[in-house]
Amino acid sequence: MVLIEILKSIHIHEFDLLIGATGSDESNTLICSLGKKLACKKTIARVRNPEYMKQVDFIKESMGIDIIINPDLATAKAIERNIFNSLSFHCDEFAKGKVQMLDFHIGYHEDFIGKRLMDLVGFEHLLITAISRDGKIIIPHGSTTMEENDLIYIIGKSEDVRAFNQKYSHSSEEKKIEKVMILGGSNIAYYLAKSLEEKRIGVKIIEQKKERAQSLSNELNEALIIYGDGTNINLLEEENLDEMDAFVGATGFDEQNILMAIMAKQAGVRKSIAKISRQNYTKIIDRLDVDIAINPVSITASSILKLIRGGRVESISLLLDGDAEVTEILVGEDSPFINKPLSDLSLPKGIIIGAIVDKDRVIIPKGKDTIFPGNRIVLFCTNEELSTLRKFYRPKKGGRLDELWNNIKGSRNHLNN
Repeated sequence: MVLIEILKSIHIHEFDLLIGATGSDESNTLICSLGKKLACKKTIARVRNPEYMKQVDFIKESMGIDIIINPDLATAKAIERNIFNSLSFHCDEFAKGKVQMLDFHIGYHEDFIGKRLMDLVGFEHLLITAISRDGKIIIPHGSTTMEENDLIYIIGKSEDVRAFNQKYSHSSEEKKIEKVMILGGSNIAYYLAKSLEEKRIGVKIIEQKKERAQSLSNELNEALIIYGDGTNINLLEEENLDEMDAFVGATGFDEQNILMAIMAKQAGVRKSIAKISRQNYTKIIDRLDVDIAINPVSITASSILKLIRGGRVESISLLLDGDAEVTEILVGEDSPFINKPLSDLSLPKGIIIGAIVDKDRVIIPKGKDTIFPGNRIVLFCTNEELSTLRKFYRPKKGGRLDELWNNIKGSRNHLNN
């Protein structure tokens, strides 16, 4: 009854959205159910327990919850996509796979250091939308010069991005993924192993808690569960780490995940992935010898943000801990940006249109290109220009849902607790 009184006291019936994101699945579903019955317009509950996920439709219907989000399942799916992605670098897909965005750490590569963007060779069909330098975002122009350890964000047709990957990947060998080792027996590990089992991929999970190891052994049919300390290099060698095609650090400790992913890479594992949650690691991870870092907080925030923004927003990827984003939008008839050359739109510096998709045709745009109704566009946007971005998917004045992102961004550290 106390909870009901609290919800009434804050006038929950006046709210557009209620998100249940406590550490308890049961509390989240109850909060959202009560909020809905008290006339909150939309509710989102965070639920992690695999047992509950088996009954997700029943829970939503019986308790009146609009949307259930599972950060662990979403993270496992993101890890799986990156395991099977032929690209060696972190990559996001847009427009049903027709467009890809690649994060490339240039390190000390002579093809980039000291070069202006306009002088780069092989970028005729690729667009560098942003540069991350010492944790800060730079919106480049043709005269921008590359510096050591820059992280560049490249957008292009999928085939052109793959060609770039083949040219600059450390390994030119294309090998089928057959063996995957997972450090830590978390829910993420369970969801990932379950999916890999269905694809007949050999999975080893190393878990140092005996009870959890036993539970995973009972729940998974084919995966090999090893009870032991996954940070013990002797154990990893005994379990043939060097024969693995991919390694995933999925413990609850970012430091362990990063360190062991680095060690796996040094042992010859082709693809190493670390799950990280702490913000201060996001901006340095690209300088380490880890192929991909997956942040459950950003994945969850992206999912919620997509729901808030509505039907025209097809997908969102947060970059640099939410300082910028790449958004895919289906352009409507009422957009103020249609039927005009891009050069006439007077877009601010912080918004870059990275791709226009007209049916099956992908255009990496130049100033003369035009957006038409029904096109899909992929935009890069810094936080400072979110108000302009809103005009692309909500050209007419929207409701309070438009303002919710500022609150979510401020509290997104709690989404993965």
